[in-house]
Amino acid sequence: MLKKRLIAVLIIRDGAVVQSVRFKHTNSIHYDPVHAIECFNKWAVDEIVILNVSRDASSREGFADVVKRICRKCFVPLAVGGWITDADFARSLLNAGADKLVLNTAFADNPPLVEALSSRFGRQCIVASMDVKRDENGTPLVIVDRAQRSTGKSPVEWAKHAVELGAGEIFFNSVDHDGARRGYDLESLRQVCAAVDVPVIAFGGVFQWKHLVEGIEAGAEAVAAANIFHYTEHATIKAKKHLTEAGVRVRTGTFT
Repeated sequence: MLKKRLIAVLIIRDGAVVQSVRFKHTNSIHYDPVHAIECFNKWAVDEIVILNVSRDASSREGFADVVKRICRKCFVPLAVGGWITDADFARSLLNAGADKLVLNTAFADNPPLVEALSSRFGRQCIVASMDVKRDENGTPLVIVDRAQRSTGKSPVEWAKHAVELGAGEIFFNSVDHDGARRGYDLESLRQVCAAVDVPVIAFGGVFQWKHLVEGIEAGAEAVAAANIFHYTEHATIKAKKHLTEAGVRVRTGTFT
């Protein structure tokens, strides 16, 4: 049985690490993302996801520079995303040192780009970022374009669509649970995990270590968090210890 992964997420806006609460990013945590990376290198994290949530596409150049600086210090696999709208920019992020590309809106607006990137770099390089938000009737729907536009598709429909286009992994996030401190959207997460044969990363809402265990029990191959890892000393070490004590097989390190 493969070991489950623990992933730290950095939300970057205009070059700084910010806190995310229902996709609003106003509270700066670190002015320099490299400082956060240095901590995670020491704290037993398995992978890192870095997302550029800047509102302007002109942020791409600065983000690529951030990725390059981070990769000089990062010793675990790194997935990066945000404003990947063409192959040249995708290639620049990989050349900067990233291991995976995180795509979101491209799955709706530019499927040929997704297929081309998957063909060129391999399915294992493509992570489909899925943002889920419940409508006024409580129905979960996938939204794109920095949570501005609904696709009208259910999480299961969208996950299958993403895999068909060449995604090798699903990064599941819930707008309603993001920063809400009540754990993952387990109902939607469970349905997505059961619907596809690629690994699913659970994200959005972790406030207690038991939330990570719940994500694994829902079928996720990896569990991710952002805010809690920035505000809790030695957070990923404590998270792995809790996972281990709960019977979840994780990569061990000096966290006991």
